Amino acid sequence: MENNGIPSNVSRQHLVVNDEPADNISGDDKGVEVMEDRRVSRKEWVTVVVLCFVNLINYMDRTTIPGILSDIQTEFHLGNDQSGLLQTAFIISYMIFAPLFGYLGDRYNRKIIMSAGVFLWCLTTLIGSYMKTYEWFLIFRMCVGIGEASYSTIAPTIISDLFVKDTRSKMLALFYFAIPVGSGLGYIIGGQVAVATGQWQWGLRITPALGLIAIALILLFVRDPVRGEREGGSHIASTTWGNDIRALIKNPSFMLSTAGFTCVAFVAGALALWAPKFLELGLKLQKEKTLVVDDISFVFGGIAMLAGLIGVPVGSIMAQRMRIRWHQADPLICGIGLLVSAPMIFFAIVTSSGNSIVCFVLIFLGQLALNLNWSIVADMLLYVVIPTRRSTAEAFQILVAHALGDAGSPYLIGVMSEGLRPYLLAPGEPTNDYVDFKCLQYSLFLTIFVEVLGALFFFLTALHIEKDKALVDLTIAANQKCLETKKIGEAESTRL
Repeated sequence: MENNGIPSNVSRQHLVVNDEPADNISGDDKGVEVMEDRRVSRKEWVTVVVLCFVNLINYMDRTTIPGILSDIQTEFHLGNDQSGLLQTAFIISYMIFAPLFGYLGDRYNRKIIMSAGVFLWCLTTLIGSYMKTYEWFLIFRMCVGIGEASYSTIAPTIISDLFVKDTRSKMLALFYFAIPVGSGLGYIIGGQVAVATGQWQWGLRITPALGLIAIALILLFVRDPVRGEREGGSHIASTTWGNDIRALIKNPSFMLSTAGFTCVAFVAGALALWAPKFLELGLKLQKEKTLVVDDISFVFGGIAMLAGLIGVPVGSIMAQRMRIRWHQADPLICGIGLLVSAPMIFFAIVTSSGNSIVCFVLIFLGQLALNLNWSIVADMLLYVVIPTRRSTAEAFQILVAHALGDAGSPYLIGVMSEGLRPYLLAPGEPTNDYVDFKCLQYSLFLTIFVEVLGALFFFLTALHIEKDKALVDLTIAANQKCLETKKIGEAESTRL
């Protein structure tokens, strides 16, 4: 078998799909005929709901730290650079271990791998909340990333094996719907629990309890389907990890969409950590305050949740309807979403010290446009990569997107803000809220440039997406045809 998964004895030019030559079939029609209109079974619904619940608490855990960042800075006497390192350290371990879990997820029981990962991040989050020094707290945040890498890498591939076409798109939208909602809940719960208990550590102890429930639900109710079950690709043989990686690197749609998603991750990571802190500083500079500082995390979390509640399903619905006419609709929606988000985020940063209401409205619109991407990017990955490489592809995308995206952006913004401080202060002058605000403001302008760059990558993806999707459909069809031929041959041999 060749590296792309098509048997060497099958000629692509003479491949017959659904009783028609592949040459005469459009990209959307090539491939195995699948039953898309079937009813979703109760077991499948339960599986999706459980995966969504775990994804929700997964992202709750990630954004609890930003919701209580000021308290953590006070506790450990941290500057912006060390504070940014907390999120960066978490993402670094997350991205390093993602390829390992991608390899395991393509070959072994996915329920067991996910359950072990969830247990690890619950345990390390809980232990980390009791640490008394910054160094130990940082180490346990890194361990949390290892556990979360297992779940985020594998869960989308289970959905891809249970559903196809628009049904898959809808289920992925539901799954990624949990990201902004969970992120918003993390800000709210982290901040409010810290205020209610008077100890920020208690904000980190909510998700471990929910995680234990998640483990039980995964083991009892999640179904681990055969890879490629609904597409007829369940008999595609796995290739070596090296061959998988080489095939992915040669896949232009996958690589370019990964580059675009990296830009999304960069912006999301920077805003996730620094937006609440930046908004607090902006509020302190306002002459007529409409909020109190303790409410910033609550309001920002609510905005993030609402933007996700609307943005993720809107992006998915737009893609499902528009791709009927335009095969390049998915990457174009992602690119346009980033171009719309960029000016909204820019003016939100500019107005943050003047009017909170205008600033929050602009943040909502900017995040709404940014959230159009989540389910669409995941859907693109799944239909331009063959079933037996999808966990590896998820891991590769996580590695690249986080290595060049949100692994560095929180720390980079923190370092930039500290680096700008000497230029905004006179020699010997102590720092103040205005200087702190300006340092972060100038640093956050970097996210605008990255959003525009991400839009460019998605527009380039649109040039290749139809061809790469058709190749995956051909691969699945070729393998199924070979299987049918083999069965006919075996039947003939038995008869003779």
